[in-house]
Amino acid sequence: MPWKNQGGGPWGSGPKGPWGSGPQPVGPRPPDLEDLLRRGQDRLQQWLPGGHFSGMGVALVLVAALAIWFATGFFRVQSEELGVVLRFGKHVRTVQPGLNYHLPYPIETVLLPKALRVNTTSIGMTLIEDPARRGRSIRDVPEESLMLTGDENIVDVDFTVLWRIKPDGVGDFLFNIQNPEGTVKAVAESAMREVIGRSQIQPILTGARNVTEQNVHELIQRTLDSYGAGIQISQVQMQKVDPPAQVIDAFRDVQAARANLEQLQNEAQTYANQVIPQARGRAAQILQAAEGYKEQAVAEAKGQSARFLKVYDEYKKAPDVTRERIYLETMEKVLGGSEKLVYDGGPGQNIVPYLPLGELTPRRPAAPATTGQQQGATR
Repeated sequence: MPWKNQGGGPWGSGPKGPWGSGPQPVGPRPPDLEDLLRRGQDRLQQWLPGGHFSGMGVALVLVAALAIWFATGFFRVQSEELGVVLRFGKHVRTVQPGLNYHLPYPIETVLLPKALRVNTTSIGMTLIEDPARRGRSIRDVPEESLMLTGDENIVDVDFTVLWRIKPDGVGDFLFNIQNPEGTVKAVAESAMREVIGRSQIQPILTGARNVTEQNVHELIQRTLDSYGAGIQISQVQMQKVDPPAQVIDAFRDVQAARANLEQLQNEAQTYANQVIPQARGRAAQILQAAEGYKEQAVAEAKGQSARFLKVYDEYKKAPDVTRERIYLETMEKVLGGSEKLVYDGGPGQNIVPYLPLGELTPRRPAAPATTGQQQGATR
């Protein structure tokens, strides 16, 4: 029976307790709990068949509650996520982006890590908000970037690691490591220090960046796999590799001098590559010309000697006739190219005793006589 029907209870009328008057009301009074329960009961009876709690009504309520409970198992996986379904806290399967279903809580639950997104971890530098420039600025972190090389030099290295979660290692990523970002950063810094510690400073600063990045990449991946981290390293990028700020100016002067030295060496080598083939070509040309002259001189000498032997053989057969023929042939060649005046000094013709008749006509060049012909003429 409610308190209002008891006339204030066993201690008298009104809202009094056994020790006198009850507490005075201050402000709005809270709603009556029994009244709310009675109103909810009345509304529920209106929806139930027959207007009262029958077996059919209870069954419908249970079915509706069960349907709502099962409907809570639907979930959506976004494009950058993978769904990790846990059954009583144990990883049972991984689902792809889209609409999926799992058994309702508390049987199964789902975790949605961004496994398809490429994450970036920077070592040796940090990005800070710059309100003045309305963007981000890079701040150097020397305690991370200064490293000791194998030849006991100090180098300032800033680099970035790009990584993502392995599609088949989402469970390892969620349950084997507590702080993935911090783990990747610590492993990357340790790997870079190890590789730098085995290398000389000069290759690191000039042409060995790709080799260094590849070695660091492999070392980071091998270490994370030994942890069972479920992380895939996509790329290692060395952003800045410089000596410490205190000696960077002197080092740049040395690098400039080395660059000039290499440039001069390359120019000298280019000139040598141009001149040496030309000299070799001219030498080969001179040798070939000398060889040709040699062959020509030997062939001419052999021809002249063979001709002389043939003439000598004929001369031995008929010396007088041969001598006469040689004389006539020689005089023909000698006089054939000269200017000749024939004067028939007959009687009755008076001629000036001296007249330069040879200068009155143009001279023709005399045909050169060969050595054999001159020898024949001499004989």
